[in-house]
Amino acid sequence: MIVFISIIILLTIVSVSALFSSMIDDMIKTSLGNQAMTVAKMTSQKEQIINAFKDPNPSLTIQPIAEEIRKDTGAGYVVIGNKENIRYSHNITKYIGKTMGSSNKPVFENNASIIYEGTGISGKAIKAKTPIYNEDGEIIGVSSVGFLTSEVEGKVHSYRLKLLHFTVFILLIGIGGAVIISKRVKKLIFNLEPEEISFLFKEKEATLESIRDATVAVNKDGKVTSINKRARELLKHDHIEKGIRMEHGRLNTLIKTVMGNQQNTINQKVIFGEQLYLVDASPILENQRTSGAVLTIRPVSEIEEIIDEVSKVQNVSEHIRAQNHEYLNKLNTIYGLITLEQYDEVRELISEEVKERQDIVVFLTSSVKDPFIAACLLGKINRSKELKVDLEIDKESNLESIPSTLNTKLFVSILGNLIDNAMDAAVRTNSDGANVKVSFTDIGSDIIFDIEDNGNGIPQEWHDMIFIQGFTTKEGENHGLGLAIVKNALKKMNGEIFISTSDSGGAQFTIVLPKGK
Repeated sequence: MIVFISIIILLTIVSVSALFSSMIDDMIKTSLGNQAMTVAKMTSQKEQIINAFKDPNPSLTIQPIAEEIRKDTGAGYVVIGNKENIRYSHNITKYIGKTMGSSNKPVFENNASIIYEGTGISGKAIKAKTPIYNEDGEIIGVSSVGFLTSEVEGKVHSYRLKLLHFTVFILLIGIGGAVIISKRVKKLIFNLEPEEISFLFKEKEATLESIRDATVAVNKDGKVTSINKRARELLKHDHIEKGIRMEHGRLNTLIKTVMGNQQNTINQKVIFGEQLYLVDASPILENQRTSGAVLTIRPVSEIEEIIDEVSKVQNVSEHIRAQNHEYLNKLNTIYGLITLEQYDEVRELISEEVKERQDIVVFLTSSVKDPFIAACLLGKINRSKELKVDLEIDKESNLESIPSTLNTKLFVSILGNLIDNAMDAAVRTNSDGANVKVSFTDIGSDIIFDIEDNGNGIPQEWHDMIFIQGFTTKEGENHGLGLAIVKNALKKMNGEIFISTSDSGGAQFTIVLPKGK
């Protein structure tokens, strides 16, 4: 870098110096030519010189005048000649009366003044010639003035010497600046050479591409600085590319939070397009200041099998825990009744419990032909008992005609989210008497589900906002996703959702799914 910058500065200075030197020569020649022409015309117009042409010996009058003009103007010579090219004046007197060294033919024939460079008796000079006219306007002679270039070479040499000094000074400053810049640059790049930086860059690219998870890095302005192939494939629908500012609202909030707190965050749920992702974010720190963030994105669909297995285990565990809690209370009651020898009451309690469970199972298996939906409803009934919510399923409900094209696994996600939200809203509003009603039908060309609660309801102005990712009235992290997932899932299934007010004043969600293609 030092050598390169020094060579560039040197070539620039040499080029400029050569150009400037050439300009000086041209300016001096032009200036001397104009000055010589001015002196020549002034001399040709002097009456004493014009009148002296009539004298028997004109040089006696012309020579002193010409010499005076030469000395006053600093010219190398001032020569007056007649039409026969005979000199009437010269700074070297022995040449007076002799033929002029250069031809005056262009002046006499063209009746014009000329400026040219040439070498004569006095030496190399910039010369000017102009005709001399008498009272009748006839050419009677020529006025020739020359400025010797040897007289100005000293000045030109001094100018060039100053230019050389300036050139050396600038060159030294340039080399010093090159050294400072190169040291500064090397410090910024951690004392690495270009080939080492190139290797690290390629190594980084190879590392990013080898990571199975989608990886995106952004700077402090939110613009993508690096993105691997996996991320480009997953996020192509959101037009997230290198050099483009991240416009995803949820991700922008996550990035700002991470850079502001300078702390990692993991397993944040984010929706891209119509798919749910888990995002880990880490800040990029430089001198204790945040200069960006790195995001690692894992689509939930890729870990679907694990999630399914874990969900099954969790569902079984929740059901067992809920039933255990409920049955433990009832066992304690039965134990108490047996201790009190109230055997008839024990038989009645056991009979009611068995009948309630049996009725629910019989109803779901007979009315809901899809096992996934039936299992979901049964699980929510068990969950409602733990939350002390009266979950009521309309006995007139029926779901027998389910098309094979319906994605029941995706529908279970919709149904589960809505019932969970309804139970949560009912519990938050009613410490006792929380109630949720579910009804469904497949009569006609659509499958319709109604879920209503006795919570506080949803204001009209929130009907669109609640489906936006991140909108929530709950406290804590990872809220505001359930209804966004519902909306996106319904979009995939060409379904619709409507919000109204239930008879109890709470919220009523109505899902409409077409049976057709």
